[in-house]
Amino acid sequence: MAEALTIARPYAKAAFETAQAKQQLAAWSRMLAAAAAGVGEPVVQTLLGSPKLPKQQIAQIFIELVGQELGDSGANFIRLLAENRRLGLLPVIAQVFAQLRADAERTIEATVISASPLGDEERAALARALKKRLNREVTLQCETDPRLIGGAVIRAGDLVIDGSVRSKLERLGLALAR
Repeated sequence: MAEALTIARPYAKAAFETAQAKQQLAAWSRMLAAAAAGVGEPVVQTLLGSPKLPKQQIAQIFIELVGQELGDSGANFIRLLAENRRLGLLPVIAQVFAQLRADAERTIEATVISASPLGDEERAALARALKKRLNREVTLQCETDPRLIGGAVIRAGDLVIDGSVRSKLERLGLALAR
């Protein structure tokens, strides 16, 4: 993964700079997401692995497969990736692009896993607290996991806050075992 990330990063940065200059970040996000999803198709995997097909033909087939979402700039980007045999990196490129966009827009998506569903007031209070701590606009994705017993686990980027009763009991058990 580290090698793929290293190779994908310059492509993602170039796509981001192009999209930002044209004020098309949302359109490029959709295009890259569609292209990344297209790479996961079994037919495309076979196509990408074929040494017999010329690079230009692979690019054209892929562009036709992904369809309307691309536009001219997106199609040119796909041709560039195909020319360098990098179409398989589209999922990683899309991921890096999304992170660059989030950084530029000062946004972050946080996942909250709680033992029981959160109410609207709890969600709003949690979003405000995370916004203050992370200095970014926060979008909350809420999930439930009754195995947590109580409390919640929050994941936002590299930050993980584990306030679940389950983890507190595990830490207490470890402390008592010493």
